[in-house]
Amino acid sequence: MERYELNKYLASFESRLADLDKALDINNLKIAHQKQTEAMAASDFWDDVKQAQTTIQKANDQKEQIDTYESLKHNADSLAELASVTDDQSDDFTLIVDEVLQLEKVLKTFETQILLNGPYDDLPAIIELHPGAGGTESQDWCEMLFRMYQRYATRKNFKVDILDYQSGEEAGIKSVTLRIKGRHAYGYLKSEHGVHRLVRISPFDSNARRHTSFVSCEVIPEIDQRIEVKINDEDLKIDVYRSSGAGGQSVNTTDSAVRITHLPTNTVVTCQNERSQLKNKETAMQLLNSKLAALEIQKQMQLLNDIKGEQKEIGWGSQIRSYVFHPYQMVKDHRTNYETSQTVSVMDGDIDGFINAYLKSGD
Repeated sequence: MERYELNKYLASFESRLADLDKALDINNLKIAHQKQTEAMAASDFWDDVKQAQTTIQKANDQKEQIDTYESLKHNADSLAELASVTDDQSDDFTLIVDEVLQLEKVLKTFETQILLNGPYDDLPAIIELHPGAGGTESQDWCEMLFRMYQRYATRKNFKVDILDYQSGEEAGIKSVTLRIKGRHAYGYLKSEHGVHRLVRISPFDSNARRHTSFVSCEVIPEIDQRIEVKINDEDLKIDVYRSSGAGGQSVNTTDSAVRITHLPTNTVVTCQNERSQLKNKETAMQLLNSKLAALEIQKQMQLLNDIKGEQKEIGWGSQIRSYVFHPYQMVKDHRTNYETSQTVSVMDGDIDGFINAYLKSGD
């Protein structure tokens, strides 16, 4: 790295840290954290356990933000000072460059985390994938996206539960439901809601023709106790059927899969990941609660795009992102215009660029 490039990085750090100071309102954040700490020291703090846990989590989040900001600022100032007195040809200059590049990665991650301030961003994410028209082609594309999100979760150290899995007749997946748990899981993955389009030479076409496939991805937060939804037993239709897993030794072939239909809204949820019918019913009810809560939020607060996104047909003109494998290599998000030619990396779960671009766009 040349001196002028290093100076550009250091100047950008100063500007970006000033923006973070403004966004976080560091001085007031410190005052708020002090108040939370004092509240935790009160003798009656644990009288309300639920409120106490909320307060502790909020205080921890505040402290982490303060500590991270101050560490970034200290390191940026130190590097700027060292760079100003270091010769370009010395080994120390090379070490400073390495430190600057590492600081850039940490700063970029922190900038993204600051954007995750929505009311449900800290909750687990429920992802449902459904192939569009096209039979085996679309079902195979559905399985490819299923693997992509699993690998993304692994990169982020998130936990994945496969709640429902319906295999295709010849290949691929008819539908799949995942629950992804981790810090700000929904905040990150809400950007994936919409229709995903694939263009490639079909491995199922003996004439090696180019095919276009579509899969819809629905992402909702797994709602916790902060939103109460009343569900009447008489409004539910509960069906039990034989489970079918994703293959391998863990396949569940007992009559334990549960499908629950909420008749007033025609909302359907399924779960088959446990051998226990009771556990599957419990998880399905939790899914139903999340879906009905999302519907209620849409109705009361008109947050359609924040919670469920605009519902579109799974086909042409409705895609949020295109994955082109032929005649060239390109993945492009049509909402932000962010694109990359690294299709293999994307399918291996490297979708942070698309997520960051979406969060920064403010959609």
